[in-house]
Amino acid sequence: MGIKGFVEGGIASIVAGCTTHPLDLIKVRMQLQGETQVPNHAVQTLRPSLAFQTTGGAAAAPSSAIHVPQPVRVGPIATGVRIVQTEGVAALFSGVSATVLRQTLYSTTRMGLYDILKQKWTDPEARTMPLGRKIAAGLIAGAIGAAVGNPADVAMVRMQADGRLPPAQRRNYTSVIDAITRMSKQEGITSLWRGSSLTVNRAMLVTASQLASYDQFKEMILEKGVMKDGLGTHVTASFAAGFVAAVASNPVDVIKTRVMNMNVEPGEKPPYAGALDCAIKTVRAEGPMALYKGFIPTISRQGPFTVVLFVTLEQVRKLMKDF
Repeated sequence: MGIKGFVEGGIASIVAGCTTHPLDLIKVRMQLQGETQVPNHAVQTLRPSLAFQTTGGAAAAPSSAIHVPQPVRVGPIATGVRIVQTEGVAALFSGVSATVLRQTLYSTTRMGLYDILKQKWTDPEARTMPLGRKIAAGLIAGAIGAAVGNPADVAMVRMQADGRLPPAQRRNYTSVIDAITRMSKQEGITSLWRGSSLTVNRAMLVTASQLASYDQFKEMILEKGVMKDGLGTHVTASFAAGFVAAVASNPVDVIKTRVMNMNVEPGEKPPYAGALDCAIKTVRAEGPMALYKGFIPTISRQGPFTVVLFVTLEQVRKLMKDF
């Protein structure tokens, strides 16, 4: 039974990940708006002109993560159109190989573990699991899944963000394997777990809110007799779960994207000292709402992703019920 949960969750996750990949790419590009990474040797030149931008007259960021005034920020549709115009339609699927690997490692693990914990912690008499246990199961499953899938997550963020850089600064990874191999050689094996604390925190929030919410909404709909157990119930419960997951995870997602994407030059200080440093610099330079950058594409992606995930999962379970 345990292995079956991993297989079902893995298939559903890969289908959902590939289907919504362009929306995820647009989200990443929007989360990086307002951030310009400048080589450290240029920081001293820029510092005098940027000093007045910081809060309370404090000195500008002492690393290469300089937040420079950007052109008027554009929405998800305009961002998508601009990507197609400047990089071609294929650019919307940049990093899709990393998405497949990430879903194979991360989502297969979290879905399978959640299924195992759900079976162990469900009250045999009531045949339901209390909300608190659902959340706990989601937190545990999300944390372990994120730790396993972090290398693919870093590779995916970098491949999705590459097109926004000038041609001379692009990493031009040819595949997720190329990205992971080059990162290991050029930046050390530990670079594959860059931002892992953020990935784990985000995954715990997403998994707990997404899976627990879906089960809870589904149970409420069925108990109240609003709808029968079918496609309508699955779509309604999954979209509601997607909204809850997007609200809970967006701030951590923004910081995770920036930390993973930062350009660390050999022998030089990283743009961000860590997650907290990144959060402080982002809020100080761009305001608190910067943590909700990309929220529209996040919910635009999280909603469909969660719907496709659970609708596919329910269908796969039906097909595999006799196995």
